Amino acid sequence: MEEFDPLFFAEVTLAGLGSGALLALTGLAFVLIYKATRVVNLAIGEMLMVGAYLFFAFAAGFGLPAWGAILLALAGGGLLGAVIERAIIRPMLGESPISIFMVTIGLGSVLVGLVEIIWSPSPTQLPDFIGSAPVFLGEAYVSRKIAVGFGVACLVIAGFLAAFRTWRGGVALRATAADQAAAYSCGIDVPKVFSAAWALAGVAAAAAGILVGAIGGISPTMGVFGLSALVVVIVGGLDSVAGALVGGLVVGLLEAWSGTFLGGEYKIVATFSLLLAVLIVRPYGLFGTAEIERL
Repeated sequence: MEEFDPLFFAEVTLAGLGSGALLALTGLAFVLIYKATRVVNLAIGEMLMVGAYLFFAFAAGFGLPAWGAILLALAGGGLLGAVIERAIIRPMLGESPISIFMVTIGLGSVLVGLVEIIWSPSPTQLPDFIGSAPVFLGEAYVSRKIAVGFGVACLVIAGFLAAFRTWRGGVALRATAADQAAAYSCGIDVPKVFSAAWALAGVAAAAAGILVGAIGGISPTMGVFGLSALVVVIVGGLDSVAGALVGGLVVGLLEAWSGTFLGGEYKIVATFSLLLAVLIVRPYGLFGTAEIERL
């Protein structure tokens, strides 16, 4: 039996927290859409992928500086979200939830196909804009890209939380999420709130895509990262921003610990065992809203 190494455990834990922060950021994009529109968007991973490829196009294709490419990629992600809502989701309002659910699955396949046509199916690396100098927390080593990804993801999530509390648009989004009919009666333009929610989700997904791509490279299959984010939001609660943050960190740690100490094949087993346990005990998630229907 191997002796327990506290330093190695700390390094694995820090790596798990870094991965969890990126999952939380992707989960935030998922929650924004569901909270405002009650749409389960399974194309969130592909929106993440498009954001990463937009950064690649602006940075490598057009030779823009990293900060300029990031801003344009975020804007492109927001525009993509707004266009999807206006052209695809809004015309389906009133249809059954399963129909809209299937549309998002088809949308994900279309986005993958477009990326393969434009940029080819081959994996590639993003231009290095983070650097590779090691980061040490005490004696524990952390990859610089993971550390930066964790910091940026936390700042973005904190920014969204602050906006929801203070920004007028954030208050309108919360009001719409709570009761659409009441929001209408208060003069809130609910369709605009829907568009804003999808646009903000597109920005969050693009940010996550850039960070994920900086760590592991980009490919048309990187949208599978969105499936882990789906587990995150189900565990944390489909309509809870705080749940996305907590769920992301929990899943990130669980995957890091199980993959390192048990073997890579146990990551999926551990993650979905957690999902099943939460669904059995709290079907609406750790921080989700329990909906009660009275007959």
